[in-house]
Amino acid sequence: MVSEEEIRARLERAGQPHLLRFWGELQPAGRAALLRELAMLDPDELREHCRRAAAACAQEQGPLEHLDSRMRPVQPEFLGSVRHSDPRTLQRWEEEGFCQIAQNKVAVLLLAGGQGTRLGVTYPKGMYRVGLPSGKTLYELQAERIRRVEQLAGCRHNTPCTVPWYIMTSEFTLKPTVEFFKENNFFHLDPANVIMFEQRMLPAVSFDGRALLERKDKVAMAPDGNGGLYRALMDNGILEDMEHRGVEYVHVYCVDNILVKMADPVFIGFCVLKGADCGAKVVEKAYPNEPVGVVCQVDGIYQVVEYSEVDLETVQRRDESGNLVFNAGNICNHFFTRSFLQTITREFEPLLKQHVAIKKVPFVDEDGNLVKPLKPNGIKMEKFVFDVFQFSKNFVAFEVLREEEFSPLKNADTANKDNPTTARQALLAQHYRWALQAGAHFVDENGVRIPEQASTENPPVLCEISPLVSYFGEGLEVYLKDEEVCSPFILDENKAKLLEKA
Repeated sequence: MVSEEEIRARLERAGQPHLLRFWGELQPAGRAALLRELAMLDPDELREHCRRAAAACAQEQGPLEHLDSRMRPVQPEFLGSVRHSDPRTLQRWEEEGFCQIAQNKVAVLLLAGGQGTRLGVTYPKGMYRVGLPSGKTLYELQAERIRRVEQLAGCRHNTPCTVPWYIMTSEFTLKPTVEFFKENNFFHLDPANVIMFEQRMLPAVSFDGRALLERKDKVAMAPDGNGGLYRALMDNGILEDMEHRGVEYVHVYCVDNILVKMADPVFIGFCVLKGADCGAKVVEKAYPNEPVGVVCQVDGIYQVVEYSEVDLETVQRRDESGNLVFNAGNICNHFFTRSFLQTITREFEPLLKQHVAIKKVPFVDEDGNLVKPLKPNGIKMEKFVFDVFQFSKNFVAFEVLREEEFSPLKNADTANKDNPTTARQALLAQHYRWALQAGAHFVDENGVRIPEQASTENPPVLCEISPLVSYFGEGLEVYLKDEEVCSPFILDENKAKLLEKA
């Protein structure tokens, strides 16, 4: 272990000697824990991190640079669309995707470093249950989608195949996630194909550039954002593992989207056939002023422009057909080639912009009292996963249907959107549509048919279909055509029967 004297010298060099101000009050265990933590902080990097945080925060308080005059939408030749493509084209993309999956060339990578704080829970979001009839968690749904897409690709090409699942956690989520997967037998995936790794943590910084103490024996740390992925890939040898497995294409997504299509063969196939090294799924904005980032070009370079960076006139601008000009809403769902990720980690990761997040950070004051601030008092520096778009040599965007592929879980039910209720409703509405398309008829407890609804946002029945039965609505006719089923019901993974639950 590094000595106290060495750590003091490092902190002096970093301009952060106050981190040891309670040293005399600490017990041996607390001293040892603090030394271990401080030993992992390079003094030059710590000094620069605190300086940049304070400077970036000061700059953040100034007027935002508006990018309107420099923005251009995604060019049609680089934009695919589920809504606007003919069935034959969609089938060709899907076949290519399944071909790549069957050759073990596709992996999925989950960004799961955030806690469920906004949901009001202390455990990782992936462990959350939104109240489905089956009681399944987000992790379980995603694991079953991986199993199903492996099965579909294997059957099409008459070969067993594997889609490795890489899960980026943080200091807060690694241990509970590992334990949860073990408790659930890795949801019947091979543990060797579920690879968990940890992103870096960075000190939270006060507005005057001083690293904060969470306790007398612990620095206040925060994950370095989903853009911390690229440093974490380096730190944990993940790209080497992918290369060893023969993985060429990586589908990256966030944990909180209950409708995410794991290793989506249509998206994968589109990107591969376009020769893309980097791609982004997008959805049409729900309304012009929806506060989401849009994928577009700025000075000819692709990036995500946040809602706050453009004027209202630009947000509402429409083309000759009456469509919004800047309509490609970012949903943090990306395609990368492994070679592109290797280039990013070797050459461009240090160039990624650090973004400022002003937060309420509990801290220990000068007198050693724990303070839980009522207003923001600290700076957390983050990198964003999409900030690598600028380095792509062949970037594409792929527009999907929001109602089929995007319903994020970010807030507790006290919020009016992106909450457990909206996520649950989105999934059940999707399954209701699938059941109707497969020829099912719903009846009440008296056997009277329930009228079908044209709008399925709030379906008249509860219908849940296991991902192990259907990845995206395929094959349901075998079980549901001309069937009369009561609500609520689950089409479970045994496939041979309908489980009805009162």
